[in-house]
Amino acid sequence: MTSSSNKTRLAAPTLAQSHKTVINTTMAAHLMIDVPPYPSMDEGDLIELFWDNCYVASRVLAGQDIGHPVQLRVPESFIVSGTSRIHYRVMQIGLGPSVSAARQVQIKLDCPGGQPSALYGDENQSLAPLTIPEMIRRQGVNPNQIKRGVPLTIEPYLNMAIDDEITLRWGDVRMDLPRLKAGDVDQPIQVWVPPAVILEAGEDLRLEVTYCILDRVGNNSRWAPPRTLKIGCSPWLHVPKKIPFRAAESFQR
Repeated sequence: MTSSSNKTRLAAPTLAQSHKTVINTTMAAHLMIDVPPYPSMDEGDLIELFWDNCYVASRVLAGQDIGHPVQLRVPESFIVSGTSRIHYRVMQIGLGPSVSAARQVQIKLDCPGGQPSALYGDENQSLAPLTIPEMIRRQGVNPNQIKRGVPLTIEPYLNMAIDDEITLRWGDVRMDLPRLKAGDVDQPIQVWVPPAVILEAGEDLRLEVTYCILDRVGNNSRWAPPRTLKIGCSPWLHVPKKIPFRAAESFQR
């Protein structure tokens, strides 16, 4: 870097965790920003990082930093849902400051179903359990019902959004539903569990059925409180050859 002008533009910083420009709750807790190597990078240079024009971190370069990206952490208290801009400034001995181009990032911290509590481990108490027809809840899934499949309903949940991906867990079998479209938001989601999925999971006196949601930026709702069902328990019921993990994706709501 040979210019002493504060108008000199360096390359924009990037998110260290990925090449995307979207930040979710997991990233926000430990957000690291990469400052790329720049011309005339030298020991003793001071790099200052700014988040929405507020100073957040700095680092004086050591010999081993030269020629490598430099990572700086953004305190979680600065990160809120919405759009933010990040840039950095380089101070070199005998020269004026050089300012980088800015990087715009999107932040989405509102998890599907609301923020899960650590008190409940992998379970999100804010999600409603699956709605199951009363007759099936009381009597279980008999052989005739297995042949037809089982209808379920997922109630609308907090922060429901386009492109949410819902995974249903029927015992040990998982069934991925199509991504939500605009017309699905804030509406009950109707699910039909096909016979193949029921047979793969097999007979069970207390089979757990639940679901979780992954939003478009990777925020995970964790699992809804499970329902338990009695499945089959008939001499003819058998578990066939395993079906592909995502075989149920083609079923429409």
